[in-house]
Amino acid sequence: MTKVAIKNENITSFGGIYHIMDVFSKLGFEKLTESVLGKRGSSGKAFSHGSIFGSLFFSYLCGGDCLEDINALTGQFRQRPGTLLPGADTVGRGLKELAEENIIYKSETSGKSYSFNTAQKLNTLLLRMIRRMGLIKVGSHVDLDFDHQFIPAHKFDAKYSYKQDFGYFPGWASIGGIIVGGENRDGNTNVRFHQEDTLRRIMDRVTSELGVVIERFRADCGSFSKEIIQTVEQRCNTFYIRAANCDSRCEDFRRLKEWKSVEVGYEKCDVTSVSMDNLIEGKSYRLVVQRSPLKDKDGKLQTDMFGVIYTYRCILTNNRTSTEKDIITFYNERGASEKNFDIQNNDFGWSHLPFSFMAENMVFMMVTAMLKNFYLYLVRHISDKVKPLKKTSRLKAFILHFVSVPAKWVRTGRQNVLNLYSHSLKTIFQHKACTNKLYADSFYKVQKNSHSSFEVICCRR
Repeated sequence: MTKVAIKNENITSFGGIYHIMDVFSKLGFEKLTESVLGKRGSSGKAFSHGSIFGSLFFSYLCGGDCLEDINALTGQFRQRPGTLLPGADTVGRGLKELAEENIIYKSETSGKSYSFNTAQKLNTLLLRMIRRMGLIKVGSHVDLDFDHQFIPAHKFDAKYSYKQDFGYFPGWASIGGIIVGGENRDGNTNVRFHQEDTLRRIMDRVTSELGVVIERFRADCGSFSKEIIQTVEQRCNTFYIRAANCDSRCEDFRRLKEWKSVEVGYEKCDVTSVSMDNLIEGKSYRLVVQRSPLKDKDGKLQTDMFGVIYTYRCILTNNRTSTEKDIITFYNERGASEKNFDIQNNDFGWSHLPFSFMAENMVFMMVTAMLKNFYLYLVRHISDKVKPLKKTSRLKAFILHFVSVPAKWVRTGRQNVLNLYSHSLKTIFQHKACTNKLYADSFYKVQKNSHSSFEVICCRR
């Protein structure tokens, strides 16, 4: 039987989090949040919004799964000299304070009312954090993706959706995996209902705050309507929207003769283009049509009295120069942006919303969207030094290879010394003190000690 010796020393198993805390401080998120959200509390003794965000960020980056996990980790965070972070209750109260009033839209056809939450201040802060981290270059031409995600949530104001569950139906915009905006809405709201207002707010904010040009816009058939297309066309150079099929349109497709055979995604299909002139008066768009033969479970073609049965897919665009294959290939790449929802649900808490009301839960989703962007910033820089990590690594791998490292803070020689008991992180802290302004608030020195581990001396300035 293995003998166990229990020690009462202040050794943490999340030594990598102290480096992340230094990065968070150096980026100036404390002052940035205060400039957008205002000062919290009147006495000057309350935890700032930046501290509340930091406590939430660091908890999830250590493997936390809900707000309550913060309480299990704050003791380890406070081992870092000069660090005082709030617990779960304070974080919860602080997030609730940021909730904005819902906007009510009434349907002219059904007479029903639907609630939207625009979270304008948090959307602005989200973009300013992106700009502070340099994730998107000013003046660049970007591709903007937009999609809705149903989030099951049995909360007080959650509505029953056609997804056969209670929840919310927020819409989110992203650029290359970076979340750049979002708005929440009732779970029973049609995705097209006032979507043009949502897109107008998000796209105008993206161009003004980030200083970019929206070159291309992609969305699924939930954005296929006259009002949405007019709004999008005014704010981007080209758009690519999945067109909703109907029986009459399929009949027209069957009569088409000029089909070209191409290979898209290792599958052969036929493509062609037709003009759509009856959607918006005075406007003509290009409809790229793709047809694929329908097969049974054995791979045999299915037929009817008219011949082979085809499945038709259409993309509406104002791009008249690119080939059908290029347009279809580009549109299919939006699947990478849908991965955001999987990451947010499984890594950053969207599957466990903490509050009872839509406005408050929207605050949580916005803050964890900021966390996701911050994580992208971290992993892109750290993956260059930690070999097992990649720029596309998920949070679990990041925690395993970087955050989860035994460490201990000690005081010696009038310096605060962080002892890291790991060989793999030596290159992270070495040669950073004078060469990279990102780490200028902490001086790191790495040396090998008598126990074959590495000591990282951190002199807090």
